[in-house]
Amino acid sequence: MNPERAAARAEILRREIERHNHAYYVLDAPTVPDAEYDRLFRELQALEAGHPGLRSADSPTQRVGGKPLPEFAPVRHAVPMLSIRTETDTEPSGARAFDARVRRELGLGEGDALVDYAVELKFDGLAINLRYENGVLVQAATRGDGETGEEVTQNIRTVRRIPLRLAGAVPPLLEVRGEVFMSRPDFERYNEKQRARGRATLVNPRNGAAGSIRQLDPAMAAERPLSFYAYGLGDTRGWNLPATHAGVLDALAAFGLPVCEHRAVVAGADGLIAFHARMREMRDALPFDIDGVVYKVNSLALQQRLGFVTREPRWAVAHKYPAEEALTTVEAIEVQVGRTGAITPVARLAPVFVGGVTVTNATLHNEAEARRKDVRIGDTVVVRRAGDVIPEVVAVVMERRPKKDLPGDEALHSAFALPKNCPVCGSAIERPEDEAIARCSGGLVCPAQRKQALLHFAGRRALDIEGLGDKLVEQLVDNAIIKTPADLYKLGLLKMITLERMAEKSAANILAAIEKSKATTLARFIFALGIRNVGEATAKDLARFFGSLDALMAADIDRLQQVPDVGPVVAASIVRFFAEPHNVEVIEQLRAAGVTWTEGEAVAAVSSPVAGKTFVLTGTLPTLTRDAARDMIEALGGKVAGSVSKKTDYVVAGAEAGSKLEKARDLEVAILDEAQFRELLAGGHKS
Repeated sequence: MNPERAAARAEILRREIERHNHAYYVLDAPTVPDAEYDRLFRELQALEAGHPGLRSADSPTQRVGGKPLPEFAPVRHAVPMLSIRTETDTEPSGARAFDARVRRELGLGEGDALVDYAVELKFDGLAINLRYENGVLVQAATRGDGETGEEVTQNIRTVRRIPLRLAGAVPPLLEVRGEVFMSRPDFERYNEKQRARGRATLVNPRNGAAGSIRQLDPAMAAERPLSFYAYGLGDTRGWNLPATHAGVLDALAAFGLPVCEHRAVVAGADGLIAFHARMREMRDALPFDIDGVVYKVNSLALQQRLGFVTREPRWAVAHKYPAEEALTTVEAIEVQVGRTGAITPVARLAPVFVGGVTVTNATLHNEAEARRKDVRIGDTVVVRRAGDVIPEVVAVVMERRPKKDLPGDEALHSAFALPKNCPVCGSAIERPEDEAIARCSGGLVCPAQRKQALLHFAGRRALDIEGLGDKLVEQLVDNAIIKTPADLYKLGLLKMITLERMAEKSAANILAAIEKSKATTLARFIFALGIRNVGEATAKDLARFFGSLDALMAADIDRLQQVPDVGPVVAASIVRFFAEPHNVEVIEQLRAAGVTWTEGEAVAAVSSPVAGKTFVLTGTLPTLTRDAARDMIEALGGKVAGSVSKKTDYVVAGAEAGSKLEKARDLEVAILDEAQFRELLAGGHKS
């Protein structure tokens, strides 16, 4: 191929490959099979090998390459990368204080209009400045001290969500600021691969992102799965900026840069508070870590008026959530017995405030994990608590490990070993060769399993018996008042008020909650039974498929495996559970006590227009919460996904729908408002 034709073909291939990259990594909507992408990539590689002069900085082939650096070169930022003030008051008063400061600085009184704010997430990663000249990425630098950072261009090229060339009519110079981070699923997959190879794992996603970008060898950085979101600007030339910060983010998205969909423009303090609360509820469901949200005065003109104070903008603040990680020391390592007999090593900790609560215990998961992390008594450890997730020991700070100076220290600081007998009932502890979890063999004779089984039965996602917590269950079991869940429905007021610290009113409230729990759903009842390997989602699938408990109890392994997502292990667990006479006896006792649920759920699911359909929920619906909408969809056999793709059947959109709505339009996915959604569920919508 002559040079002219080779140059033209290379340009076509570069643009085609970057278009596919954007669709795959940014839009999550692949446009070609992997084999076709690989064919295009190999063709471009061959062209550049035959015509070395065709290699350019924006070529997809240059994402991974370059020699290891001896050190990072310093980069002086044309516009300083200043940090924003952090509001450590995590309550609504923190947002009100920021709004009050802004209004005061702008000279606004009570009768003046509310200030508009652009609100977005505060990512827990590494801040980066990307410099594009004539649309081509020419340099990437870390924040450093704000004035001078380190050049990490080679490593940034490995992040496939970052475009090497921008789309559209771009300005001659554009510096984009954003956050490089590692998503939780990517973090878990990477660590799993490292464990399989016998290599070191990453402590947390933030360290993973920062450590990857600061690798001197770009080939090593390329092994780490990183993501990126743009959130602001550095230096720009030849561009008429939009009037608002939200407009800037829209423009960056139009240039092909990934911008987080969880952003909005709100009015006044109440708008800030609502966004902070909404994102806190969503925090654990997000695929990446955040440690707060960011508020920015939306008008760029007002930002200029407000200016800076001590190198921080007056027009922005980061409103934090409670920290999810902290350092503390291990005072003891014990084992707990779960409701199915699972033996879990637990670290007893010096009390530490993390994730909004004071934590004194943290799980070590299992014997193999405790040994892999090498957690020992006396160690300083990183403890993590995210939302409702059980606190866990993430890693040991090895440089703080106590030295073995005194006689007896060898035993104190020795590696964890699982006991041979259950600490509660004395039964033997067993661990099948193909399982990581060890279990007490005591079954129903083990009081610890009895307590946990009752707590699970009464849990919020099971029969939801309000007030039946750890201390009360402990008293009921220890005093031999209750042995099975069916015994709960035999409790009377006189028996309850004999318990320690049980007032008559409290006892009456608990008995009322127990009575209320008699009316439930088949899915909740199946989940409440505590069948091994049957979680909440599987319980819903079983209820939909069989429609009645008797049909489920009569099913064999082959029949059970016809249920979506039920494999041989889950099927065997279900068959074993219902083969035990004492389990069947408890179920019959519960029925006799008046516990009821609606039968025929399978018929409803099969005949429903929602059965088998995939929905995505976005924005705020007028009357329905997302949880309520999800429950309605799942009750009729549908599924709810977190992102829009070609496999999505419907997008249910409310106010502030964001990029999911745009993606649905691009992919021509059916879009419903709340009224149309309700009509579809009723069987009348014919979109």
